[in-house]
This record gives sequence, structure tokens and C-alpha cells, in this order.
Amino acid sequence: MSDDYQLYRPVLVVDDEEDLRDLIKLSLTKMGLQVETAANVKEAKQKLDEKIYDLVLTDMKMPDGTGMEVIEYINQNSDTPVAVITAFSNSDQAVKALKLGAFDYISKPITLAQLRTLVKSAMKVNSDIAVIPKGRKLKEKEKEKEKEKEKEKEREKEQETTTRIIGNSPSLVQIRTTIAKLANSDVPVYITGESGTGKEQAARSIHEASSRKNEPFIAVNCGAIPENLMESEFFGYKKGSFTGADSDRDGFFQAAHNGTLFLDEVADLPLSMQVKLLRVIQEKAVRKIGEHTETPVNVRILCATHKNLEHEVESGRFRQDLYYRLNIVTLKMPSLRDLREDLPTFIEQLVNKISKNDMTIEDDAMEQLLRYSFPGNFRELENIIERAVSLSGDNKISADDLQLRSQLNQEQTDNEPNNDGNIFTFGKSCLDDYLDNIERRLILEALKRSNNNRSIAAQLLGISFYSFRNHMDRLDIDTTK
Repeated sequence: MSDDYQLYRPVLVVDDEEDLRDLIKLSLTKMGLQVETAANVKEAKQKLDEKIYDLVLTDMKMPDGTGMEVIEYINQNSDTPVAVITAFSNSDQAVKALKLGAFDYISKPITLAQLRTLVKSAMKVNSDIAVIPKGRKLKEKEKEKEKEKEKEKEREKEQETTTRIIGNSPSLVQIRTTIAKLANSDVPVYITGESGTGKEQAARSIHEASSRKNEPFIAVNCGAIPENLMESEFFGYKKGSFTGADSDRDGFFQAAHNGTLFLDEVADLPLSMQVKLLRVIQEKAVRKIGEHTETPVNVRILCATHKNLEHEVESGRFRQDLYYRLNIVTLKMPSLRDLREDLPTFIEQLVNKISKNDMTIEDDAMEQLLRYSFPGNFRELENIIERAVSLSGDNKISADDLQLRSQLNQEQTDNEPNNDGNIFTFGKSCLDDYLDNIERRLILEALKRSNNNRSIAAQLLGISFYSFRNHMDRLDIDTTK
């Protein structure tokens, strides 16, 4: 037997369908593994009481109960890794199972490639679990020691994230705590928040606090890839598969093997690519363009977008089944205007970092920054500080160096209420028109600052060039006039 599939204790397969039990048993046995089976929840519990297993694979629906009961029973009595078998259409059940403690799931129909990937994942989980002595329950002192070790690991992982996610506001403290917990599993994470709020930094923090930290972290801006190149970029291609393919090339999934793949602006993926991405996530295998066989990949998926993905699903621009695959856990990044108490710390750290501790910021400059709303969030703050450091003629950053006065005056004008106390007039304006006007002004201002360079304007606004172009088309903004 190959060392790739080395499990030292039996695998328990729980399923009420005899044909499926036999098929899985046969497949795992061919891999050199010991396999035992149970036809229902009661039989599974009896076997778990009698023996320790290296992996339990359970169906969700059985005559006397559900796979959830098997997961709960295992959680109460041991650290045995458990995975669930679910129908492709029942992704919500898989989500519940993962939240309950399952480390993975596979969808019917089951393939040999899925089983191989599952066993490898079980080996990884087992390598992190201390050997359990005979008997189903640890002694109380040993349990306390294990709990203390887990708490210490969580504290260490949380400390690792502080280099990227800094600040003492409750929302940031909660984010660091959540990241430390997410690092213990391989569940997909959907990171949401406005542009410039640090979604990629959160993704890198999750990766760096996980067991995959020494493996690749591949970040992909989905909105920056032309649609006709997406498949080759994501999955790779074989030499000669199309004009210009003069050598074999791996895609993003192969490059991220055993590591983490971060899909930024995932809402910008066209529907045709969403279908292909869904299949790869489901099968955990990719097929290069021009190749006839699939190659298993072990990749953790993290994704992010500044858009409301639920609204994208409702509008038909994003597949619901892919949404449920990606959105197992949601992590919301707060906007900079919601972190006012931490803003002075962020400003001082950026000044020290960019100026290499050669500059300080004057009180009037700090006051202006604290009054500003930062529509571009952290990315805009960094841009402002970089500009101020460049313009400063001495070792102090003044208010004039920030060049924020015109923006602050404009904000005050924009936010002045009408005589009736409203920021727009009911009956004469609607919310969509009002928001479109704000968006149009921001785009025109970005174009003005960038001398009509759309790429630079998109960067100033903290969005992809693809999104920027779509916003211009929707608002009918023509810079050639």
C-alpha cells in the first residue's frame, strides 16, 4: 500500500444503502485500508463504543436517524475525524454538518478521486490529534490539559493575525478571534466588506494561522482576468491545446495545491466560469485544457467581494449552488468610518511605516483625517498618507500636505440637509437616483485626479478595472466628450 493513504486503524462507513456501502468498502479496500460498515445510526454507535477508528464516513439520511447524530456522538466521545455523504442538491445539510464538527463532505455520485482526497484529508486531521488512550473517555485531568492546549493554540493563532489585523475596537477583536477559530478547519470562508477594508489581509491571516501556512497562498483578482482566458488561467493547459500553448502550464488551482486559493471579487466571475468552478470544488479535481484526465487538488477556498452576493444570487448574476459552496462561514470586515477609536493608531503606524520613522503628523492634519469619511477605507488612507509624506517639505505632515480640504468642504455641502431636513427631496428624487449621483461624482473625481486614466481611477476607488468599466457603462459616463 502507498504511504499516501496510510491509516493505521479501520475506516467506518455508515450508510443504509447496501450497494453504496459495498462500493465504498471495495474502493477503500483497494487503497489498502481496513474497512468496517454499519447500516444505521444504532449500529454505528455500537461499533464506535467497541473500537477506535481513523475515519468515519456517514450518510445523512438513515431509517433510525441522521448523520448529524453520528457526528454529535463522535464529538462527545472522541476526536475521530468524520465526513458526510450528501446529495449534490443538499448543500445546506453539508453546511450544517461542517458547522457541527465534520471536517469534510463528498457529494453523490462518489468517485475514487474523491475518496482518495478524503483519506488524505483524514490523515492530515489525524496528524494534529493526540493519541487517545484505551477507553472512550479521557480522564478529567487529561481533558483539562487538552482543553488548555487548545486554548493556547487559539491564543497563538490569534497573536499571529495581529501583524495584519490590528486595532482594539470590538469588531476587530472579534475578527481576530474568528480567524483563529477558522484556522482550525478547511471550511470555505466568504469575506465581505466595502472596497479597501482589508479583505485580502483577512484571507492571508486565515492562511498564516492554519496548518497550510507553509504552503502556497494564491490570490486571484477575478475581475481583472479576461473572460476568454479564465479557464486556462484557473485550470492550466497542455502544450499544443490551442494556438500559443507552446508548453504545459499549471493554473491557479495547481499552483495552490495543499495551500489556499483566495478568489477576490468573486462576484465578477461570469456564469460560464461559475459552473466550471463549482465542479472543481465539488470533485476536488481539475482538468487542464487539452487533457483528458482530472488531477486531484487539495485547496482551501477563500473568497471575497465588495458586492452583496445574496443580491447577486437573487438577480441571477451568481449561481445559488456556488454561493452555498463558498459561503460556509461569513467574515464581515468593518469600514474605516466604523473604527474611529482606532483611527489615530492606524494613521501613526502608516506614517511611521511609509516615512521610515522620519516624520510625525501635526495636530491640524490629524484633526482633518479624523473628520474625513474615507469612502476608500484603508486603501484610501494609505494613499493619502503616501501622498502627504511625498509632499511634506520637513519632518512634519501638515494639513496642507493631506490635500483633503476640498474633499471635506464637498462632503459638508453634500451632507447639508434641505429645508425640510432631508438629504434629498421626496417626490422629486428616489434613493437609486441619489446613490447614482454620488457614485457618478466619485467616478468623475477619480478620473479627474488620474487625468482620465481608467486603470489609475479604478485603483483610487479601490475596485477592479472590470468593475470600474461596468459602473461607467451603467451610469453612461463618457470621457471622450
